[in-house]
Amino acid sequence: MVGVNKLKTMYEQMVTARHYEERLVDEYLVGKEPAFDISAGPIPGELHLAAGHEASGAGVCIHLRNDDTVTGPHRPHHIAIAKGVDLKRMTAEIFGRETGLCRGKGGHMHLFDPDVNFACSGIIAQGCPPAVGAALAAKKRNTDAVAVAFLGEGAIDQGGFLESLNLAAVHDLPVVFVIEDNDWAISMPKDRVTDVADGSKRAWGFDLPGVRVDSDDALAVAEVAGEAVMRARDGNGPTLIEVQVHRRMGHFMGDAEAYRPEADIERAKQRDSIDRLADDLRSHGVTDDDIDEIRERAHERVEDAITWAKKQPEPDPEEAYENVFTNPPATAATDGGENGGAN
Repeated sequence: MVGVNKLKTMYEQMVTARHYEERLVDEYLVGKEPAFDISAGPIPGELHLAAGHEASGAGVCIHLRNDDTVTGPHRPHHIAIAKGVDLKRMTAEIFGRETGLCRGKGGHMHLFDPDVNFACSGIIAQGCPPAVGAALAAKKRNTDAVAVAFLGEGAIDQGGFLESLNLAAVHDLPVVFVIEDNDWAISMPKDRVTDVADGSKRAWGFDLPGVRVDSDDALAVAEVAGEAVMRARDGNGPTLIEVQVHRRMGHFMGDAEAYRPEADIERAKQRDSIDRLADDLRSHGVTDDDIDEIRERAHERVEDAITWAKKQPEPDPEEAYENVFTNPPATAATDGGENGGAN
């Protein structure tokens, strides 16, 4: 059972994530219109937004600690916010500023915050092997830390995901895999790219538990995730969860979504997990004034982060050459390769 205080925390995280992405849209489009120029404006490059996915991030991460590891996909903001990533430094990273999480070099798809053990990648299913590695490390160290790997439903046929399931199952590792099913693998409907309607059934081939949450209900996600995380902490191995979410925006900013029926877009707009959780809060005796206060606090936090990030310095171009490779040991060039150096 998830208590009211945790529900409030989840609600604040979800509102923060939604408002954050709506504000990123405003900032991203500056300088890119009327003729869309992906390289122009204060946020250059691609921008993938997860509006409509908030329930999965908040519902899972509410059970996690700073020493638990989370890996995210290329739509990472809602998960990062729920895991506790520094919002100001994350925003600075998205704006390509020197004070960003990766000094402006990673952008929004390659965030890394070691303070809360969060990382993400633009490579499909790439986060699964590192999450399994973190889980193996936790087990070897005899700690009860867990790892969680988030991925999209379009990634469930990737070899890295399937190999990760196998390794996690063979070694009973404390890892939870969370599939976010928004019905679209980029521009392809789910039934065109995979052979199962329920991605959690992928667990059957590896003899581990698989559970699907059929609606983007944060409370339902939290209850399922709570069991999976507890199972992992107790040394009882991995779990695969699939959460039905919805995509309120295109695959990336600038996506005209010509492939997507208008009716599907309208259906997505009617399925708002944030409104649903607000109703759950009211059923627990939380007043509308309290809910409004949470929303105002979340909005203020987002505005503060964006204002701060835009004032931060851009990195010196020469920094592009720093932190690119790890230098070999000083003896590598002189030991003839006997200690692993180059011949």
